[in-house]
Amino acid sequence: MRRVLTFAAAAILLPVGAIAVAVTPAAAAPTPTPDTATVAAASSEMLAAMQRDLDLTPTEARTRIARDDKGTRTDASLRRSLGSSYAGGWMTADGLVVAVTGKAAANRVKAAGARATIVERSGAELDRIKASLDRHAAKAPAGAVPGWYVDVTTNTVVVLASGDTAAAAKFVRTSRVDATAIRVVSTTEAPRLLYDVRGGDAYYMGGRCSVGFSVTGGFVTAGHCGRTGTATQGYNQVAQGTFRGSSFPGNDYGWVQTNSNWTPQPWVNNYSGGNVTVAGSTEAAVGAAVCRSGSTTGWRCGTIQAKNQTVNYAEGSVSGLTRTNACAEPGDSGGSWLSGQQAQGVTSGGSGNCSSGGTTYFQPVNEILSAYGLTLRTSGGGTPPPPTGCSGYEATYTGSISSGQSRYQPNGSYYYSSSSGTHRGCLDGPTGVDFDLYLQKWSGSAWVDVAGSYSPGPDESLTYNGTAGYYRFEVHAYSGSGSYSLGITNP
Repeated sequence: MRRVLTFAAAAILLPVGAIAVAVTPAAAAPTPTPDTATVAAASSEMLAAMQRDLDLTPTEARTRIARDDKGTRTDASLRRSLGSSYAGGWMTADGLVVAVTGKAAANRVKAAGARATIVERSGAELDRIKASLDRHAAKAPAGAVPGWYVDVTTNTVVVLASGDTAAAAKFVRTSRVDATAIRVVSTTEAPRLLYDVRGGDAYYMGGRCSVGFSVTGGFVTAGHCGRTGTATQGYNQVAQGTFRGSSFPGNDYGWVQTNSNWTPQPWVNNYSGGNVTVAGSTEAAVGAAVCRSGSTTGWRCGTIQAKNQTVNYAEGSVSGLTRTNACAEPGDSGGSWLSGQQAQGVTSGGSGNCSSGGTTYFQPVNEILSAYGLTLRTSGGGTPPPPTGCSGYEATYTGSISSGQSRYQPNGSYYYSSSSGTHRGCLDGPTGVDFDLYLQKWSGSAWVDVAGSYSPGPDESLTYNGTAGYYRFEVHAYSGSGSYSLGITNP
């Protein structure tokens, strides 16, 4: 039975299915296994859509999912460790590229296995420039200036211009920002809200929109679909619920509390006669593949092009949206966006269509969950949804476990922290079990427990101040079986 927490650097045997480790040289990093769990989590419908829209073979689609997952986790770690030197990361065909403002930071990027490029402006500086544009959004005519966003790949802030660029240039001058950091880009985009569409199942509120993702007690969706207090009816016109929160413009999110006739499920309609299960909400990196569900155009896939874009709709500007090159058409508003089985956001609006191509924006789902204190409904693929009592952590992972077993997170692998700092973990298990939580660090030859939490119950939390190195969390079922969720924050 697992209870003793060992702090000596003694070797710990790896159970079957754990990560294989390299023992020479002594300080070598553990060797990761292929991201088989991440690839297996992708639905057949999503893989088929990626093959169609991204022109990939089945093997290339699976490789893309694994590569994007690894790059996303590396980018998140570097963003935290590089601090003010970080200027953005994005995925390419060759892997992750990270922009930094100095040579020392570039060396740290290379040490993490990514490609570095040295740029003039930090990510924080670009965000400040964009924030200044946001403050002057009322002075940007929607018809002439469709939006603006930080483009990490060029280390600039892009201001979109429809037709004549004079209005965009005037908007830049009025905002009193550094013009050398701005690129005015001509576009044919004409963003509009997708009121008459549905992504996932339809619901009605005088018009028609779509369910985004189920949360405990209801679902999240686009804010422009209803104001707080607006009543909704389901796809079958039966009374369904009420908007308990809504924000638009500025943001484009809202949530509906459903009545007892409706049970929120951790699924997204695949429009092929089945469902795709939602496993979590880890945010994908720029350049990662992303797919969405909509009743008008079904599954459509593309790539994340930029984050934190401001879109200047005729009804008002919305900030913090994610920009993609996946297409959408009227009927897809409010619908679900996923990368693998990880929830990404809900459809806000777009430009173009699925015949000629287009640009579509989504409101990130984690911002919605945080704004209203909601818990995403997730599933382990046929098992009961895991508890989700841990909130406020940078990443959340879910799984199921049987008595006496151990599971390792993130995703059966480990993560690297390049600087000292605080590691936090929060485990939430089902009632009636005794699950324990351990944090392990790679000693150079074996995994060593450095912190643990093992009360006689299902829920555990731990905090550990550690030096740079490789870490992983172990979830151990001391007694009982079931699904769990694990929140992780690390330096």
